[in-house]
Amino acid sequence: MLSATEVARAVRAKEISPVEVVEAALAQAALWEESIHAFCTLDADGALRTARAQAEALARGIDPGPLAGVPVGVKDLIATRGLRTTFGSWSYRDHVPDADDVSVARLRAAGAVVLGKTNASEFGYAATGDNELFASTRNPWNPALSPGGSSAGSAAAVAAGIVPLALGSDGGGSIRIPAALCGITGFKPSMGRIPAYPGCKDERLPGVSSWDALEHIGPMARTVDDVALAYRVLTGPDPRDRFSLPLSPPVTPGSLRGKRVALSMGWGYTPIDPSVAEVVETAVQVFTDELGCELVVADPGFDDPFTAFGALIASETDLRGMRELAAAGRTSPYVRAVLDRTWTAEDFTDARRSRQQVCRVMASFMADYDLLLTPTSPVPAFPPGDIGPTVIDGRPVHPAYWLSTTLPLNLTGQPAISVPAGLTAEGLPVGLQIAGRHLADQGVLAAAGAYESVRPFVIGPPGASHPRPAAE
Repeated sequence: MLSATEVARAVRAKEISPVEVVEAALAQAALWEESIHAFCTLDADGALRTARAQAEALARGIDPGPLAGVPVGVKDLIATRGLRTTFGSWSYRDHVPDADDVSVARLRAAGAVVLGKTNASEFGYAATGDNELFASTRNPWNPALSPGGSSAGSAAAVAAGIVPLALGSDGGGSIRIPAALCGITGFKPSMGRIPAYPGCKDERLPGVSSWDALEHIGPMARTVDDVALAYRVLTGPDPRDRFSLPLSPPVTPGSLRGKRVALSMGWGYTPIDPSVAEVVETAVQVFTDELGCELVVADPGFDDPFTAFGALIASETDLRGMRELAAAGRTSPYVRAVLDRTWTAEDFTDARRSRQQVCRVMASFMADYDLLLTPTSPVPAFPPGDIGPTVIDGRPVHPAYWLSTTLPLNLTGQPAISVPAGLTAEGLPVGLQIAGRHLADQGVLAAAGAYESVRPFVIGPPGASHPRPAAE
C-alpha cells in the first residue's frame, strides 16, 4: 500500500485508478482480517462504487481533491451516512446514521474513499478494541496482543497496510496509544481544531454524547506527511461544535535548532517500563544530536489526575440514558463500572478542580519550552482483555494506568502526536509523544516531521507489505 500522499498524487495524475487502489486495499484486508479484526463493518461495495464514480470524474477532467482515491478507515464511534455505526455498543447494533460526522464529510469532499468502520471499545470507554458486538481487535505486530485503543481498529488497519489513513478519536489517549502500540503515527490536534458532530454533541444519543469536553478527532497514518495532509482537510470551524476553532496557520517545515525541549519520562508520578524507557531515551537523542535542540529533563509538577479523569468522564456522561440502555441489553464491563457507581457532586467538582490544576501548571511549564516529549504509552502491547501490568519496575500501578502518559493532554486540550520511537528487544513498537503549547498544532507537526526525516521507521509488522522508505 502506497502512502496517502503517494496515492492521491498518482490518482490525480491518472497513473493509477482509484478502483485499483480500493481493490488492493480489499485484497490486503482479506489477508489480515481473520487474524486482527480491524474492521467491524467492511463496505466493499460502497467503496468500489465511490472509486468507480471517481474514476469517471477523472476521465472528464474533474479533480477529486487532495485525498483523491485514498482508502480510509473510520472509527466506529464516528458517524457515517448510510453505513452502520454501532459505537461499539449492543444497544446501537443496527444503527445507521442519516448524516456523516463533520470529519467524515470533509474526508469525502476531499476525495477519500471510506473502506469501512474500524472496531473500538464501547463508546470509547476503554483503551482497547474489545466490545460486546465484535471479535476483539488484535495487534498486527503480534495477533496475540492488543493494539490498544479505543481507536484500535484504525491503528491496526493502518499498521497492516489495509489503508494508508484512518480516522480516530481521542478522549484520553485513544489515538496516540494504539498508534504507539502498532508502530504508526497518530495526531491529537488541539481541542476544537477538527470539529465533532454528532459524536459527543447530540444529546439524543445516550453514550454517544459522552466525552464532550475531552474528545478530539484526529488522523492516523504511517507517515507524518500523511497525517499533515489529512489535518489540512479536516480542520476549520463548524457551528455545531462550540469548541471548534478557526483554521490554523499552514504547517511550514523549518529548523528546530535552538528550540527548548522538555523530556518528562512519566510526568513525575508514572513509572515507565524499562524496555520502553530505553527506546524513548535513544529516540530523544535525535532532538539534541541531529536537530540541535536544547533538551532539559523536567516534569510539569501537577498531581496525578488519573482518579479525577474517571469522574470527568462520568460527569460528561448521560448517566440516566445510559442506565436505561444498559437495563435493556448487554453492556461492556468497563461501561457498567461507570454506571454502577454512585457518584456525588463532590466527585465531579473535585475532578474539575484537578483539571484546573493541570491546566494552570501546564501553561506555566510550557511558557519555558517549545515542545514536551514523553513516552506515548508507559508499556508495550499486552494481551487483549488484560488490564495491563500491576507492578512496573517494582512500583504498583493502578488499572489501565497505560493512559497516564496521554490523558493530561486531553485535560489541557494541547496538541500531541505519537511517532514511532523504535522497537523493544522483543520486537514490539514503542511510541514517542511530542506535545506543543496551547494551539501550536503546526509546531507539533513540524517537529514530528523533522524527527521523522532523520529517523524514519523503516519496518512494518511481520507480513505487512508497506515498509517505510529508508532515508536517502
